[in-house]
Amino acid sequence: MAVPVLRGLVLAGGRSERMLTDKGKLHYHGLDQRQHTAALLAEFCPDVRVSVRPDQAADLPAGLTGLPDTFLGLGPLGGVLSAFQADPNAAWLVLACDLPFLTRDTLEHLVTNRQPARMATTFRSPWDEFPEPLVTIWEPRSYGQLLRLLSLGYSCPRKALINSDIELLSPPEPKELRNVNTPEERAAAEQELTR
Repeated sequence: MAVPVLRGLVLAGGRSERMLTDKGKLHYHGLDQRQHTAALLAEFCPDVRVSVRPDQAADLPAGLTGLPDTFLGLGPLGGVLSAFQADPNAAWLVLACDLPFLTRDTLEHLVTNRQPARMATTFRSPWDEFPEPLVTIWEPRSYGQLLRLLSLGYSCPRKALINSDIELLSPPEPKELRNVNTPEERAAAEQELTR
């Protein structure tokens, strides 16, 4: 059986309320995080899209392709479902835009250990041992499962992973899965990344 093509999705449609500014527009590596994350994904995916709210689509930097959410008000799950609506036959490597520590090596570990026969391949969170839905390869078969769970009232992608047949990997560098959500965390991350 053919392995589904792997497309990339940068989740950048959040409201960044705790950060008080758009997390996708922050610069940690010389580019904004939407560009940096898309560049990481482009090393593994022939096509990379940036998941945005419809009102953000015109605000993307040149070179990035937006994928406006069609499932509104669902947070990250809305971005994943919108990606599957755009191409239900692809697998989607999904990354949140607020992961400035994530490196190519960790992504390569995820892609190399991908299990296409399962619903998803993901990392175990180093903080709570649960699956990390925002650094995950979602296979095409997960689309129906996500819609089914949504119909039951569940919009948490982590719960979908917990209740499904997934490949759960230990992250090679756990600290790389640390997301940055507040101005204080941003200041600490900037300091660490310049060392």
